[in-house]
Amino acid sequence: MDAAVFSPPASAETKTLKVALLGAGNVGAQVARILLEDADALAARTGARLELSGIAVRNIDAPRDVDLPRELFTTDASTLVRGADVVIELMGGLEPARTLILEAIEHGATVVTGNKALLAVDGPSLYEKADAAGLELSYEAAVAGAIPILRPIRDSLAGDKITRVMGIVNGTTNFILDQMDTTGASFEDALAEATRLGYAEADPTADIEGHDAAAKGAILASLSFHTPFSLEDVHCQGITQVTAADIAAAKDAGFVIKLLAIAQKLPVPAGNDNGGVQAGVSVRVHPTLLPRDHPLAAVHGAFNAVFIEAESAGELMFYGQGAGGTPTASAVLGDVVSAARRLVLGGPGRTETTTGVLPVLGIEAVTTQYYIGLDAADQPGVLAKISALFAEHGVSIEAMRQTVHRERGPHDDGAPGSAELRIVTHRASEAALAATVQAIKGLDIINSVTSVLRVEGV
Repeated sequence: MDAAVFSPPASAETKTLKVALLGAGNVGAQVARILLEDADALAARTGARLELSGIAVRNIDAPRDVDLPRELFTTDASTLVRGADVVIELMGGLEPARTLILEAIEHGATVVTGNKALLAVDGPSLYEKADAAGLELSYEAAVAGAIPILRPIRDSLAGDKITRVMGIVNGTTNFILDQMDTTGASFEDALAEATRLGYAEADPTADIEGHDAAAKGAILASLSFHTPFSLEDVHCQGITQVTAADIAAAKDAGFVIKLLAIAQKLPVPAGNDNGGVQAGVSVRVHPTLLPRDHPLAAVHGAFNAVFIEAESAGELMFYGQGAGGTPTASAVLGDVVSAARRLVLGGPGRTETTTGVLPVLGIEAVTTQYYIGLDAADQPGVLAKISALFAEHGVSIEAMRQTVHRERGPHDDGAPGSAELRIVTHRASEAALAATVQAIKGLDIINSVTSVLRVEGV
């Protein structure tokens, strides 16, 4: 017998489980196709026939990439949900997705969703509703597409203690930054290419401003640290201010810039009143410099990866396609098969363990390194003044590079020339680093602060 094939006990009757699908976009249409085409294989793996009872959509006549039986489509999502054993929600957005998931739970249905936005905002209350009803709410497809990351965190690492998670969890931004790094393209040209290839939406705001990655970061943090985190707990900064000059300077210094979602367990700063709790969690999304020998630095194109650090397991890397209809459908069907097996064998739904009380720490509690770009006057004493100011704020400089843009000539007006300075600091608190940058802006020898980026993995 194939080890991947599941058979129910000989005495058990073959069940039919009714599956309601909400949404038939790129992912939903592929899920429907697999349910129909691979019905026999899925039945062998679960011990039940997975009958696609209907597909709820807003517009039955909308064009779709997959040819599906018209009789499956309906605009009455509520009726479809009430008659289902398993509800797959792939509509996206907050409403009516939230209402339909709650309705499914009320009528005893197991729910599988890929709705990262809803889970980031209202996940803990939905988990609580499902747990109270003895039902399962699964969402592997909500983070990193086809990559199996949530189940390993929840199950395989359940006996370990995760200390940090760093993820490239948005394919659009990774493609843009990778194009800028490998071809020298500007941000605008790289975004245009991402749009042409279908990696970026017509309105790319959620991707390039970091909101999509922040939603996924909240989900990863909640599972990794057994504490509910919402979107508003995530410090978020997108990539729109990253320039070709930043990319080139980082490359010259041996770094690559990536948009990272980072969730990290940290000691609570002295003086904070957290009821005796000694540790908290910072969740943040921002452009980050990584050394080129770091595993995440090798993630190219629209691929995703999640890098985990745990006390016992050490460093772990999960890599794969983070978007696309068929890859993401794989994650959805993995949840469906798991849920169907439980329904065949019986037993309670898998309970979420997001019941901890670790406080949310603001980004000012983080210890990191800064990469700072300055446009400064090219005159004696500039470097000494800058170094003195760093020392005054308790921040030391690890490396500094200077490039003269304009030197004074024999016929100029006597104004000082201009120099570009690129500074990498040693590790310091975010608060001290931010205060240093603010103080630099006040120096009369500084024309402008051209960039401020964080450094990780050093």
